[in-house]
Amino acid sequence: MRILVADAFPEDSLTALTESGDECRYLPETTPEQLGESLRGCEVLVVRSTRVPAPVFAEADALRLVIRAGSGTNTIDRAAAGEHGVRVCNVPGRNSTAVAELAFALLLALDRNIADNVADLRAGRWDKRRYSRARGIHGRRVGVLGLGDIGLEFAARAAAFGTHVHAVDKPGRDPETLERARSLGITFLPNTEELVSTCDVLSLHLPLTEETRRLVDHELLSRVRPGTILLNTARGELVDEDALIEAMETKGVRAGIDVFTHEPETATGTVESRLASHPNVYGTHHIGASTEQAQRAVAAEVVRMVEAFRNGTVLHCVNEDSLRSSRSTRTTAPTGGAS
Repeated sequence: MRILVADAFPEDSLTALTESGDECRYLPETTPEQLGESLRGCEVLVVRSTRVPAPVFAEADALRLVIRAGSGTNTIDRAAAGEHGVRVCNVPGRNSTAVAELAFALLLALDRNIADNVADLRAGRWDKRRYSRARGIHGRRVGVLGLGDIGLEFAARAAAFGTHVHAVDKPGRDPETLERARSLGITFLPNTEELVSTCDVLSLHLPLTEETRRLVDHELLSRVRPGTILLNTARGELVDEDALIEAMETKGVRAGIDVFTHEPETATGTVESRLASHPNVYGTHHIGASTEQAQRAVAAEVVRMVEAFRNGTVLHCVNEDSLRSSRSTRTTAPTGGAS
């Protein structure tokens, strides 16, 4: 097969793809506007951060599979992919540890004002009195919104630091999740409103859906305690950024944020964001999954998914509904079958 890898990818994993006899094009600086042309003749596309908008699927003449080297697929137009008979797949769970580590690092950094400490020292300023006012993490109530792989990993770290972890009592959770929650001592509360009104820290680990889009809005933020810390390493669109700015101004809310509603489409560039530049925000550059450990784990799963596709099996497909309703289909695997 011909495979286009349009984002950074470990060299040994690229070698593994070519060793199976595939032709692998490695163009990590490809922009969304260049994707369609770069995909000519390619059956498989692997992306990480690069957006895959609808026009790409109309222009790509042989594309059958898009693999997002991560869990979220909001940067890919899944409906357009389905209309052109292209399956979209993700790699769930492999970067959970890395994202949880960053979320917890942001929590510690906010509590101890780490970034401001560093900035002042680099500027030659010494202000021990100001930076001796940290509240501390031990004994605080931490609310985790979303108990998937990442949420549970974050909860484990929070519990290890002596916090009291809470989550919403959601029906239908699988027994494995409930057992792990019990082992971590997670307390379940009846609804989101009670969670946000009783916790000192709120950490978001939810997928982006129509139900979760702007979940953190004016109404929800009106319920949080003054001085609450909000962490978002999931999706920028979960938060109404204007509402969060207002809560920071009026209630002293502080935020650790790795994802923003409007981010540059390329790895480097400029960013204009009222939220990112707010003094109450410790922001990072959408790097939650960007550790060597996570990228190697994700890449290994991508290689396994390509091998499975070659043998007629599609793993972790997320757009089956749009495929079923599409009028056009392409052969889904080299052997002609998929499951």
